Amino acid sequence: MTPITRLMQGAALAVLMTGAAAAQDFPERAVTLVIPFAAGGSTDVVGRIVAEKMSAQLGQQVIVQNVGGAGGSLGAGQVARAEPDGYTILMGTVATHALNPLILTQKPYDPVADFAPVSLLVVVPNVLAVNPELGVDTVQELIDLAKSEPLAYASSGNGTPLHLSGELFKSMAGIDLTHIPYQGSGPALTDVLGNQVPIIFDNLPSASSHIAAGSLKALGVTTTERAASFPDVPTIAETLPGYETYTWNALFAPAGTPAEVVAALNEAAVAAMADAEVVSRMEGFSATIVASSPEELGAHVAAEMAKWEPVVTEADVRLD
Repeated sequence: MTPITRLMQGAALAVLMTGAAAAQDFPERAVTLVIPFAAGGSTDVVGRIVAEKMSAQLGQQVIVQNVGGAGGSLGAGQVARAEPDGYTILMGTVATHALNPLILTQKPYDPVADFAPVSLLVVVPNVLAVNPELGVDTVQELIDLAKSEPLAYASSGNGTPLHLSGELFKSMAGIDLTHIPYQGSGPALTDVLGNQVPIIFDNLPSASSHIAAGSLKALGVTTTERAASFPDVPTIAETLPGYETYTWNALFAPAGTPAEVVAALNEAAVAAMADAEVVSRMEGFSATIVASSPEELGAHVAAEMAKWEPVVTEADVRLD
């Protein structure tokens, strides 16, 4: 072995030892949690609750940074390109890790190759609701009406999980509904409440106050089990067996993040989700806490992409 070879091997070993020591000492400074949507939405709310409790678990501040735009792709892409040291992590969703990779013609990141899964945190039901003036009280009545006259449904935008929830419903029910996209849930709800559009697919937390007040009629939740906050609202699957969609939030780190760091982040996230205050607040959102392992999250992402690919293809949803 030449002196140069020994020197190169020694340098490589020093780098490895330095990286291992850094992983063992993680975290030594604040961690940035990128929320890939604007402040105020359900992902932002969940993210801030989780960040506060993870800060206590890690002994370092977890700072929330909102990086909205392109359906979550800007923020997700930023984390995909970040240093893989655990100090920049992502609050991912079904949009960032299942839908955008299928819908976007320009691929800013690979949802599998560019990320290290940390933990699936919560799943949140969506809801199919109508303006009471439509005169239907059940999912089956809506299907029957759609077969006899043209109807439209509102969502928070093209390519969103709520849009695709509607497309899956159309496909499984064998009906046609015209999709009316809005720039967010708020404007969509406004027009449905005003009966400009009779039907909406929305996150249950966003629509819950209107359902409770009677200004919206909830026909069905999109999960396979009824929501604890609205136990009298059936699931869509009770009429269309096999129907299931939901919004989910999960933590991801950049690919290449040391396993010890991923494990530390997972441990902090799981402990945060077990906190009594977090449990209570998530129940208020009708969110179900999962708090998975990294391996379980990886399998979840693969299953979600497989589920949504035929729906996206049939609906021919593409965004530049």
